[in-house]
Amino acid sequence: MGDIRLTWLGHSCFHIDYAGTTVLIDPFITGNPRSIVQVKDLNPDAIAVTHGHGDHLGDTVIIAKRTGCTVICIHELSQYLKSKGVNTLGMNIGGTVDHKGIFFTMTDASHSSSIDEAGLGVDGGKAAGFIIRAGDVSLYHAGDTGLFGDMELISRLYHPDVAILPIGGRYTMDARDAALAVEILSPKIAIPMHYDTFDVIVQDVNIFISCVKSVSDAEVIIMEMGCPIIL
Repeated sequence: MGDIRLTWLGHSCFHIDYAGTTVLIDPFITGNPRSIVQVKDLNPDAIAVTHGHGDHLGDTVIIAKRTGCTVICIHELSQYLKSKGVNTLGMNIGGTVDHKGIFFTMTDASHSSSIDEAGLGVDGGKAAGFIIRAGDVSLYHAGDTGLFGDMELISRLYHPDVAILPIGGRYTMDARDAALAVEILSPKIAIPMHYDTFDVIVQDVNIFISCVKSVSDAEVIIMEMGCPIIL
């Protein structure tokens, strides 16, 4: 694969460093009981947001306004963020944008999306995932999602080398369903996310490992927060 430095910052938040360009995905830092970083220390060139729920949109506005970085997200969420003074690249399912040589293709996700503000649900458009292509690596961040059949199309169209999948259950797939997603997607590497942050999404990650081994040759990497891997 190429020279991508991938770091898990907890929950669904990942930091990507490629050729001097840095990307944050779903920066839920404030209010995250397991966060290992501080908002003031994050200085990305771009932020990719999968949907408007607070544990994914997170600290996007604060980080983007401080750094002037670009936020890549679905159209409705983009319009909301523009109203907050944030630079955005709005897009929609199936579309692709190029930011400094990193390509973001928005995929479907089976999940809800709203922006929780002052107790009122503001339309956040549709929940999504991203295929992120940097160099010769194709990385799939599924966002929050249940298992859905069109993951087969994601596999056929984008051939993800790396699949980052939620396993927490209740609000997303659990470990067993996520293993079936690995079987469908056929990545070289599978990485679980969105688990153990709160009591309601506690999962035994060993179940994911064993279930993947039963259906796929993919290497399962259990990332440690703050410890980067090179892809």
